[in-house]
Amino acid sequence: MHERQESESPLRVAVIIGSTREGRVGAEIGRWFLACATGRPGLVPSLVDLAEFDFPARYPDTATPPIRDFVAEVGRADAFVVVTPEYNRSFPASLKQAIDYAYDEWHTKPVGFVSYGHGSRGLYAVEQLRSVFTELHTVTLRNGVGVNLLDEGLDDRSGAAALMLDQLRWWGLALRDARAARPYVS
Repeated sequence: MHERQESESPLRVAVIIGSTREGRVGAEIGRWFLACATGRPGLVPSLVDLAEFDFPARYPDTATPPIRDFVAEVGRADAFVVVTPEYNRSFPASLKQAIDYAYDEWHTKPVGFVSYGHGSRGLYAVEQLRSVFTELHTVTLRNGVGVNLLDEGLDDRSGAAALMLDQLRWWGLALRDARAARPYVS
């Protein structure tokens, strides 16, 4: 495999924890994934925990400071990893609410998924998120990380995390270069 010298600035990766439930395991999984990404060449990961944003119960006419802060996080990132549980074969409403606050800020950026659940590893949630992120003009990664909470530990998923991070970096750099070369048509 041909290696080329990388002179690009590091890729900013936002690891978004999508669950806001009390007693959630999403925070633990998000921190585990952040640790997997930290120290990898060419990546600067940051944790974006939706539980730390005081979003309004209803979509307001004017963006609130927490909404503006979240949208700014999305805008700064070059790539995303969404950490999501599967609730009733879907993803949490808190995640959908947050996703909908941004629009142009998602465009032409890659999105990877770390999902968890019982039995299905959260894959039904990812299937639905792919449709949502396609509408937002992102590129979703084929490979992800799925955790079966009944019988798998996070260490069992380290190889899947490494592969997804490599693919996320490739797509992130390619799409960042493309955005710099020419405006996206939406």
